[in-house]
Amino acid sequence: MPETQLARAATMHPFLRYQNAQAAVEWLVRAFNLESRALHPGPDGTVVHAELGWGGSVLMLGSVKEPGSGEDLGLRTARELGGVTQGIYMYVPDIDAHYARACVAGAEIVYPLRQTDYGSREYAARDLEGNLWSFGTYQPGASA
Repeated sequence: MPETQLARAATMHPFLRYQNAQAAVEWLVRAFNLESRALHPGPDGTVVHAELGWGGSVLMLGSVKEPGSGEDLGLRTARELGGVTQGIYMYVPDIDAHYARACVAGAEIVYPLRQTDYGSREYAARDLEGNLWSFGTYQPGASA
């Protein structure tokens, strides 16, 4: 791929692990309006790999792996750790509708919809397993 095309293509894809990845996929689609693009089930109701999309971005997720399994990357859920060490931010053009949808789905709102000093309207919420998600009208990388 030519460098100019690579610079415009989504090349960073976060991934998360969930105790109940199947429930997480269903809830993230319902609450945050993500698009389910791939789901590869594993044994006993686990998810080996799933992809959720938003525009040109993709979030990958799967079930937590057993420690020492060879597939365990040391990833734990926010609930297991008792806190979060990172978050995901999504640009959302219709933030009011997105916020309403998340509230109806029962998202744990960390802070309600608000105006920031840098011109964004945004809110933050936790998913079913405690991961932090922020949504707003600020679009990183957009020209001023």
